[in-house]
Amino acid sequence: MTDSQTGTTLQALAGFLRREQARLTERWMQAVAADADLIEADRLTWEQLADHLPAILSGICIALEEQDLQPVERAIERNARQHGNVRWQQGYRVDELVRELELFRQELAAAVRAFAASDDTFTRDHESRALHLIDEALSFVTLTSIREVIGERDRTIAEYTSQLERANEELREQQREVGELYRSRMQVTRGLVHDLRNFLNAFSIDLQLIARVPSRAEAGLALATRQAEDMKQLVDEMVEYSVVVGDSSQICIEPVDLPMLFDELVTNARPAIEGKGLRLSASLEAGLVRVQSNRIKLKQVALNLLSNATKYTREGGIELVIARCGDGRWFMRVADTGVGIAPSDTERVFREFERAASDDIPGAGLGLAIVRELCHALEGEIHFESREGQGTTFEIRFPVDLKPRG
Repeated sequence: MTDSQTGTTLQALAGFLRREQARLTERWMQAVAADADLIEADRLTWEQLADHLPAILSGICIALEEQDLQPVERAIERNARQHGNVRWQQGYRVDELVRELELFRQELAAAVRAFAASDDTFTRDHESRALHLIDEALSFVTLTSIREVIGERDRTIAEYTSQLERANEELREQQREVGELYRSRMQVTRGLVHDLRNFLNAFSIDLQLIARVPSRAEAGLALATRQAEDMKQLVDEMVEYSVVVGDSSQICIEPVDLPMLFDELVTNARPAIEGKGLRLSASLEAGLVRVQSNRIKLKQVALNLLSNATKYTREGGIELVIARCGDGRWFMRVADTGVGIAPSDTERVFREFERAASDDIPGAGLGLAIVRELCHALEGEIHFESREGQGTTFEIRFPVDLKPRG
């Protein structure tokens, strides 16, 4: 028999399969529904179950007409990949996917035999050739679908693994932060206990002094008063920090009268500065009258910087400057001639419960941590320079017109 005759016969078979497509698909679906091993198929609708198999059948018909799989190999591969991807999303196992396609092959083989029985010109050679092409096509479909399922599974595993690694890294970071927080809490606890013990010891000694030597009562009371003031400062600092960190409410933006704020800052800071024998130099740029910000938080920033400068300066002076810095911003600068900050401590001093120097200076080491949190809320940029033994300059640059967030 010539290739032309074979081609004509296989074309007739392809036409038969196209006409029988609906009945063929229905018989296949009935076979799938009756198969006890195909669990996931029971959950699918008719359209979901059919999926890309009609398109694959169309490709097989073209392969029969051409007597070659190659012309439709790409189209069959594309449909097979889509079929495998859909079945993965529908929860199929690989064995279910293979079994389902095997049932489809059996239905096609039965259709070929039915056609052979109805057409005397369809020989055993024709049948063998047709079944070979169908087996070749469905083996290709099965292999491609399995690869797609495995690829999707591997991608999902890789994604879950990546998420797990990120979660583990975040957990390690949180554990590290918890460890650091614990250490810092222990540090401040030890510091508080130490300060409290010193306060109580001094207070006890002062009471004994007053009782034993009435003429020294005034000196004893002065010492006790100073200890009480130091403890009050420490407690006030901790309360202020807890309020700043715990405040998650929307910041209230309002017109701030800078000359009025400037006068208030000078009035508040001057007694402590001059009480240590230091000089206070303060200046406000003329014409800088009003900004949009939050007055209370700006005042907290300035007073914390001024308080820090006062605590760490033994002689010389402290400078407060408020002026413009261009590009819609203004700055608040506090400079001192104090002990300074070592280069190795420039990051550490902004952490909670850290101190710029090891001197026995009252406080919990929260001043700059408070400044950092407030500046974040006010969109302030912190710049500072410091030289050990020569002093420190903090300059905070704020927007002239602070906008609400969100």
